[in-house]
Amino acid sequence: MRYIIELLNLNVINSSLTDFQNIIISSILIIILGFVLGRLKVFTNETAHSITNILLNLTFPALCFTAFIQDIDKNIIMQSMSLLIFGFIVYIVLILTFGKLYFNYKEDPKIALTICTIFGSTTTFGFPIVYSLYGSEGLIYANIFNLSYRVFLYSYALIKMSGIKFRLENIHEMIFNPILFSTFLGLIVWIFQDNFPHISIEKNNIVSYVSIVRIDHTLPSIFHTLKLLASLTSALAWLSIGITLSNLSIKSALLSKTSWYYSFNKVIFLPLLTLLVLIALKYFNVMDISYIAVVAVVILMATPTGAVVAAYSLKYDKAPVLISNCYFLSTVLSLILIPLWIIILEILKSAGILF
Repeated sequence: MRYIIELLNLNVINSSLTDFQNIIISSILIIILGFVLGRLKVFTNETAHSITNILLNLTFPALCFTAFIQDIDKNIIMQSMSLLIFGFIVYIVLILTFGKLYFNYKEDPKIALTICTIFGSTTTFGFPIVYSLYGSEGLIYANIFNLSYRVFLYSYALIKMSGIKFRLENIHEMIFNPILFSTFLGLIVWIFQDNFPHISIEKNNIVSYVSIVRIDHTLPSIFHTLKLLASLTSALAWLSIGITLSNLSIKSALLSKTSWYYSFNKVIFLPLLTLLVLIALKYFNVMDISYIAVVAVVILMATPTGAVVAAYSLKYDKAPVLISNCYFLSTVLSLILIPLWIIILEILKSAGILF
């Protein structure tokens, strides 16, 4: 216990615990606020849907794009490309193997539980935590790793949950998804910023030459507006989660053995398996990624049931009651276990296993 208390004084979890405590406590308090206001009917399920639309179409795209507006770093680019490849491999392996976790369930619950285990709430739940703790660098890693998630979410997951064949509309939905589009746009700006024309900018009587796509210098008012929108993301996301939870049955979720089994797989087994693979890849010099990248990936894999796959379950009648219970329980457990995962990762870092 003494070792853990001393550990809490390291790096991201600094000597006063200020950053770590503020992020976790703020997220819990805002989720509780949303839950209470939802129970009191001040906010309804429609409110949560409206907030989610604002998040997915406005604040998250702004957050994803502005994270890339920074000086180019070749080391981050190399690690990002490794994460991109790793992400596709991870989701292909999960798709091929994770159905075995639910082999004794009937077809519809088996499909729904498998899809919900693989596709967590990476954007709404994971991104705000990663960005709050590790800033733009952490968000870049999370964004790149999450590209494969979005490709399979709007293709494989939709096909399995709906039972329909893949259509051209699905490709359109993937390509023109605001978050995916802003991520690719930001990635292009970041990587190729030196290849765009440069203009002179004078600031404090100092003239410098910057790329025209560096809107933090060339269009500071627009950049500030985007950053302001991005800053709304965490609070709105956590409020939306609380409102959504207020419309679910606590008793039903707590009494569901399947929900507990699912939640174990989602917020404990999956991130643990991912972490072990990352440690093995680093140990055998197959993939060398930074500590921040490892934490970003583990946090994303430890997120609860994704809102999109939960919506698929409801829309296509794939065990909707069961998935609602899973959504509630896994979300509550994530609030406890994601901070615990961060502490575990700090322990591993201090032991020299992660660096």
